[in-house]
Amino acid sequence: MNIEPIGTVRSAVSEGVDENWGEVIAEIVVRPELAAGLQGLDQFSHLLVVFFMHQSSFDPSDLVRRPRGPADMPELGTFAQRAKHRPNPIGITAVELVSVQGNLLQVRGLDAIDGTPVLDLKPYFPAFDRVANAVVPPWVPRLMEGYF
Repeated sequence: MNIEPIGTVRSAVSEGVDENWGEVIAEIVVRPELAAGLQGLDQFSHLLVVFFMHQSSFDPSDLVRRPRGPADMPELGTFAQRAKHRPNPIGITAVELVSVQGNLLQVRGLDAIDGTPVLDLKPYFPAFDRVANAVVPPWVPRLMEGYF
């Protein structure tokens, strides 16, 4: 398998944090030779950004842990969480597309730090990306307070 980044995140956020991502404005700099592939993207309000969490680490002892660590969170397997510490540190976030100018995208709500390699961009299609009546465990809303 060979995956090459299509671009890089530019952000004022340089270290992973677990809160206030909703107002973060970041830029995605797409490789110039791929810029033509952005044509028409500006017609969408939102994107899915697929990225490589390059400063993440994984230790097999992290396969079961409490989300963010607090004792009031249940012990869960890594695949039952959206944690950054995973065997393949791939992140996916739905973001608001603020603007497209040449090979530069400005987005809001991307929870990726400065220098993060971007693997792919996909337009947000509600028919594909939104699930009506999705069920999550009761701890999820508590965990997400203040994240976005």
